[in-house]
Amino acid sequence: MRRILAIDDDVELCELLAAFFSGEGFDFHAVHDGPAGIHEALSGNYDAVILDVMLPGCNGFEVLREIRSKSRMPVLMLTAKGEHVDRIVGLEMGADDYVPKPFNTRELAARVRAVLRRTETSSGDGGTVEIGDLLLDTKSRSVSIAGKPVELTGTEFRMLELLMVSAGELLSLDRISREVLGRRHSPFDRSIGVHVSNLRRKIGTYPDESDRIRNVRGEGYVFVYPDRPESVKEREPE
Repeated sequence: MRRILAIDDDVELCELLAAFFSGEGFDFHAVHDGPAGIHEALSGNYDAVILDVMLPGCNGFEVLREIRSKSRMPVLMLTAKGEHVDRIVGLEMGADDYVPKPFNTRELAARVRAVLRRTETSSGDGGTVEIGDLLLDTKSRSVSIAGKPVELTGTEFRMLELLMVSAGELLSLDRISREVLGRRHSPFDRSIGVHVSNLRRKIGTYPDESDRIRNVRGEGYVFVYPDRPESVKEREPE
């Protein structure tokens, strides 16, 4: 049974979610303020966190920062409808996904299942992918540059893995969204761009300062080889 922690000060909502998630086969627990949320999230007793932005004690971003400083556990942010800034900030800080309020409980459960499935499933056969000085190990789920470890969230790791195993190939935004986020791409969803921006910041450029990940505006992204920066395979038909 997968263990889910909700950090939300809406007690009535948490009670409704507890009843729904329990019926869906989850072990569901909720706390209602930021400090308690940090303590529970870092206890090692949960597989994923559903985190609201507005919390007493400390807000959801502070809670997320504390979680990410010590754990790669999946975190789904709950944001107010129309608060695009909150969604972007949450993703930039390492949230794996977000769900705007008000939400459909079945959609929330589907998002939770998707992020757990992607976290638990290793897409490789225990090997490594190495391009230039960047090494990705699919068995240990680790990344290093010139031997120095790089800390990535689960979503960032999956995105980098997809880009590296398809190096030289232009990956459409919809394919990246489906394989990394578990949903079709929406023109108004900036999640992919934020995750790629986080990746670029963490893995930097090649030693000659050329980009590792190149954006083809409106189309998608490609991981380029250090000696072939302009080599891009034709995009596969949708």
